[in-house]
Amino acid sequence: MTEPDAERRPVRDERADAAGPAASPSAGAVEPRPTGASADAGAADAATDATPDAGEFARQFAAAAEKSGLGALARDERLTGRDLLGAVGGVRGILEALLPGLVFLVVYTVLTSFSGWNPQAALVPSLAASVGLAVVFTVVRIATKGQPTQAIAGLVGVLASAALALWTGNARDNYVLGFFTNAAYALALFISLLVRWPAIGLIVGFLMGDGLAWREDKRKYRAAQFLTLVWIGLFVARLVVQVPLYLVDNVEALGATRLLMGVPLYALVLVFSWLVVRAVYPSSSRSGG
Repeated sequence: MTEPDAERRPVRDERADAAGPAASPSAGAVEPRPTGASADAGAADAATDATPDAGEFARQFAAAAEKSGLGALARDERLTGRDLLGAVGGVRGILEALLPGLVFLVVYTVLTSFSGWNPQAALVPSLAASVGLAVVFTVVRIATKGQPTQAIAGLVGVLASAALALWTGNARDNYVLGFFTNAAYALALFISLLVRWPAIGLIVGFLMGDGLAWREDKRKYRAAQFLTLVWIGLFVARLVVQVPLYLVDNVEALGATRLLMGVPLYALVLVFSWLVVRAVYPSSSRSGG
């Protein structure tokens, strides 16, 4: 879902800073300055020593941002269905994200509501079907030499959730880890706002070749704050809707809302974020960056 990003060049030239202390003579002494090729070589060495860490950090952060859903959309002039599909993981990624949970919900509902199974008795086959499907997705990814990261991460999540549900003997606990994940994301984003480094601004800034310059632009900074709040709203909304269903032990409704507020809601927030980014980064500045 990402396109390779152009290599970022450090915005600031550190040569003057690096040469500054050396150009200041001590108490009345006048030292000759190197000229010609030796001066250029010395300045180049100083600049190389001063900037590689910042440049490497920028490149690494941009590469990480490229892997986010927003990274697949941020620089696009037009948003197409194919772009959005790629941003949420493609058809295979959507299936890997949705089907294990959907299979668990369907099997559990059929066994408890239509076949008269005891909830605890229905738990094992429901979890087995979900875990089995996640294993199949992971094996297919590896066998087809695709990128298995998403499938493996999904498998780990499914296994951990299933283990917790089996340990407690309660189907609703299959969804508990998702609460902690959403709470962690919301808290991290909120902290980034408190320290005045909104996380979405960092992601967009490096994606658009803006580095950290967006912090000096009021319009871009406010947009970064706003988008960070929007993403916090996504994670908090999931908790507000789903936690009460967990507390009343409504497994069917909890599973359904988990599916609806997963990929579909994520895709809507991605589209909205793209619209805001496109508004604050006009095409002329994007093409020039």
